[in-house]
Amino acid sequence: MKLPGMLTRQAPPQQLPGVVGVARVDRRADVLLRRLNAGDIAVLNAIDLDRQTAESLVARQVAAVVNAAPSISGRFPNLGPEILVAAGVTLLDGVGAEVIRNVKDGSKLRLHEGGVYCGEKEVARGVEQTAESVADQLIQARSGMSAQLEAFSANTIEFLRTERTMILDGVGVPRVTVAMDGRHVLIVAPGPDHTKDLASLKPYIRDYRPVLVGVQEGAQALCKAGHRPQVIVGDPRNLDEPTLKCGAQVVVPADPDGHAPGLDRIRDMGVGAVAFPASANPDDLALLLAHEHGAALVITVGVRAGLHEFLDRGRSGSNPSTFLTRLKLDGTLVDSHAVAALYRNRISAGAVALLVFAALVAVLSALLVSGVAGNYLDLAAEAWHDVLAWGRGVFT
Repeated sequence: MKLPGMLTRQAPPQQLPGVVGVARVDRRADVLLRRLNAGDIAVLNAIDLDRQTAESLVARQVAAVVNAAPSISGRFPNLGPEILVAAGVTLLDGVGAEVIRNVKDGSKLRLHEGGVYCGEKEVARGVEQTAESVADQLIQARSGMSAQLEAFSANTIEFLRTERTMILDGVGVPRVTVAMDGRHVLIVAPGPDHTKDLASLKPYIRDYRPVLVGVQEGAQALCKAGHRPQVIVGDPRNLDEPTLKCGAQVVVPADPDGHAPGLDRIRDMGVGAVAFPASANPDDLALLLAHEHGAALVITVGVRAGLHEFLDRGRSGSNPSTFLTRLKLDGTLVDSHAVAALYRNRISAGAVALLVFAALVAVLSALLVSGVAGNYLDLAAEAWHDVLAWGRGVFT
């Protein structure tokens, strides 16, 4: 007996177009970054998306970013959107603040032609950015740099007023047990191409054995490259347990009032840590730490401080510290690219061997031309016969 219903097969569901992933939702980008996995869709509210946040999103291999706010407001040419689009991450921009309320964390999202869909229902709509649209907006945003520079100057004066004792006299910089006085200090931060730049410094690290300082995920980069950081500066919540237990002394950035997020976690591990209360960012805290402990030279990996980085709003709270810290370190601060270039230009062992060989050929040629080569060959032959005779006397 055949049952028609048993023989009927259901057609597979039709694959809908667009980018699909699990939604991770949070207004604060720093909190959201800790929960992201590869293939997720990050839903956040970050006006003028900064470079550091964008690089962290790319590092976590997100499939797409849905931004409730405009990623480029036009006030200045921020770098985040360009980095996301260049990495192939879909960026849906300016969808509105209601997306934070309407999209449930952990739900499945689909992005297609500017729309945000939960199932078949559209819950938000924005503008999907492309390389061309980002480039056009950045050109327009450059006209806002003048006003931003004025704001930056005012922020610098305010920061110096509140943190002048730390910047000028080192007051509040914690003491660490790692000896830095008179030594080279290599600071690795999670910046552009920091893994590649660190690899190019392998000969320098081998020859000089600098003090290795990892900032945030830069500490993990050091461990993955086969090095052991001696000091770690950063929020322990952003670092994995093996890195925190590698034996380095941990310096935890704290709020000016002394509250240090993540300090409890590292203490629960039994790892010693000190707090560094300041409003500066972790990169600058590491620089100040090296300077106040007497470093003869400070080499930085992944730390950028050009005009665009100073104006990048995502770091505006600490931009004054970045500017003033670099003034304080003055000539002791060197970028890793300069060190790597010097080592690439050093004479290799092969070149030295070739030079020695060429010198020997030149000496032999001179002896042959002078006519005294035979005398030297006779002396060499007599010496060889003497060695052979000595050897026969010893072994007989």
